[in-house]
Amino acid sequence: MGRYRYLANNMILFSVSNFVSKILVFLLVPFYTNVLSTSDYGTADVMQTTLLLLVPALTVNMGEAALRFGIDNADKRGLIFRIGMKYTLRASLVVLLAGTAAVFFMPPVLVILFILLFFTNSVYEFLILFLQGCELVRIVVIGSVFSTLVLICSNLVFLLVVKLGLFGYLISQMLAFSAASGIMLGLCAKFHGEVLSADRSGTFSGSDPLSERKGLEKELLSYGKPMILYSTGAFINNAADRYFVSIMCGLSVNGLYGVAYKIPSVLTVFQRIFAQAWQMSASKSLTQEEKDGSLKEDFYSDMYRLYFTFMVLGCAFLILMVRPLAAFMFRKEFFEAWRFVPPLLISVVFGAMTGFLGSICLAFKDSGAMGIATGIGALVNVLLNILLIPSFSAMGAAAATAVSYFIMFIGAFYFVSRHVKLYTDHKRNIPAILLLTAEAVIMIRRAGDRMCLMACAVIFILLALIYLKGIMETAGLLIRGLKAHLMRK
Repeated sequence: MGRYRYLANNMILFSVSNFVSKILVFLLVPFYTNVLSTSDYGTADVMQTTLLLLVPALTVNMGEAALRFGIDNADKRGLIFRIGMKYTLRASLVVLLAGTAAVFFMPPVLVILFILLFFTNSVYEFLILFLQGCELVRIVVIGSVFSTLVLICSNLVFLLVVKLGLFGYLISQMLAFSAASGIMLGLCAKFHGEVLSADRSGTFSGSDPLSERKGLEKELLSYGKPMILYSTGAFINNAADRYFVSIMCGLSVNGLYGVAYKIPSVLTVFQRIFAQAWQMSASKSLTQEEKDGSLKEDFYSDMYRLYFTFMVLGCAFLILMVRPLAAFMFRKEFFEAWRFVPPLLISVVFGAMTGFLGSICLAFKDSGAMGIATGIGALVNVLLNILLIPSFSAMGAAAATAVSYFIMFIGAFYFVSRHVKLYTDHKRNIPAILLLTAEAVIMIRRAGDRMCLMACAVIFILLALIYLKGIMETAGLLIRGLKAHLMRK
């Protein structure tokens, strides 16, 4: 029961962080689509997408390594922090040097802003993952919420008052990352100073034995390097379509396509809540199981069923509501972006399940296997983008993303089966995937038709009935875990 209690407690904390942060940012979408042009939004989207590739690759995934090894090595967290920050700052130096050469080919202001964005984002992402590894989730929550508040205030100033347009949008992102990093470092230094400065034996950074530093650094690198293929593959599945759409269809179409991702981000909020808590739980559970000499496969299977059920039902509901949501969020010419949303929602489902399975592989420190799975998915994504976009424009990119994530999910399931046997119900899951696909196709082809809405509503009800028993069982497990946690307090 302790595993469920630990997961439930972290889910509550991450719920506060994600609901406050993501929902408030979600509510800013109508504001963005009203003050920015499709071209400006497309440019900003490409820059932010590029960060998704460069930050994990150039930092050698030190944030992920800090999370995994921080849970295992509580007495070495100060050393992990210093090693991780070294590689984070080194990556920023590489971007600075590359940016110095890029000013001769690109607008200097955009290059400077991108360099600053990379630095602030890489530090922010490392701190988020490092503090999760230290199990200081409350500080992560505070930093995330503070980042959102700074983002909102600076957006209002730079976009509404000063009216800097694209530049104001990017400056707001940079300030939000910087402010959040500062508050997290400050809180950690004040209340958990030993985490940053010394291990539990009192060994400070100036006197760390060289062999210990080198040995731990080698372990972190051996974990992070194979993950470059994983993170790069995940980036291609998540973002390559933006580049193809920009090149083959133009920045304006990419602006529409980029804003279409905002509705799937509603589902991503819930996915991220579980994913953040699950990544910590999977690693901590495995560490405990290694000590006990037993592997609790029921825990992994229960969580898989819960997660799959929730993601499928959430996706089905959002497909049903896609046009009302688009009418609320998208202004002017951005409204047409709703057509790209259904396949992108399906890709979120398979992406979430791949991330769940990936966390299990990473808990076993098998980052290479996930690299292969995501690499195959990325290759399929690129090929399908080349084949489909010329004929179907951005809709081809959305379909390519959904198919590639499905393939990546199948690959991840295969690799996880080498470590853990997951007890899944394929007799329910396969029909559910087919129904979800049918709902997406019906909505795209017959949107606005009353029969279309009725058909999509029936599909949603059928999916709820298919998973009713699973919903009751898995929800009961989490409720019992949470009650045990409250009684313990």
